[in-house]
Amino acid sequence: MSSADAPKPPGLPTIDVNEYGGKKEGERQAMNRRLFMQLVVFDAPQGQSGDALASDTSGLLRERNLPGVVYADANDPKGVGLLTWSDDPAHFVKAVRPIFGTSQLAGATLRRGWTMLGRTYGQGHEPDLEYVLLRRSVENVLNAAFPWHVWYPLRRTGSFAKLEPADQGMILREHATIGMAYGQQDLAHDVRLACHGVDGEDNEFVIGLVGRDLHPLSHLVQAMRKTRQTSEFIAKMGPFFVGYALHRHIERS
Repeated sequence: MSSADAPKPPGLPTIDVNEYGGKKEGERQAMNRRLFMQLVVFDAPQGQSGDALASDTSGLLRERNLPGVVYADANDPKGVGLLTWSDDPAHFVKAVRPIFGTSQLAGATLRRGWTMLGRTYGQGHEPDLEYVLLRRSVENVLNAAFPWHVWYPLRRTGSFAKLEPADQGMILREHATIGMAYGQQDLAHDVRLACHGVDGEDNEFVIGLVGRDLHPLSHLVQAMRKTRQTSEFIAKMGPFFVGYALHRHIERS
């Protein structure tokens, strides 16, 4: 057999990094944009209260025109959470990172292992993909009617990835049905972010639950424990950050 007749090695796979939604005007929606969101948790230095630190953080967001939410940590009187977002992940390095070098935040202590960074993603059936990817999450966290926010990362077991797509779909639908039921009754709304490869603890997703009251958010987490996904295929969840939104900032045009 000549070299020309020898079988050729298979080519490299085609890589598609688009996000996909449902069909719109007869065409499947596709976008190569998504929103990144980052939660940073830090503590006030000795001699300063958490409320004062939150107020200073809010002032910096306003001064630098940075959209974000500043939280009081419900479980730590000196703890503060800062949620920011952008469709450009360099925003966290170029715009958010510098505020921690200011005199107002120089004494704050970053809480190691509590930073959460993720990106929005499409599930393949969204009727308005652009809204889901770029606006839905921001609307949820900025809604003044929802002061309670619970954030946590999670990682599934490797065995979930080995399941057949039909089995995965059934498991995910069970999970999603419960979440939608809470949303339809305005008890809890969610933010879903993928964090593969950008999480320090090798988590896969960051979940944000927002609502008018804290109890339904806790109730939702409890209800999810009975699903197959959580009871059989979750390797790790948490830490859980329970925040009360003190300040919200919208970017000025």
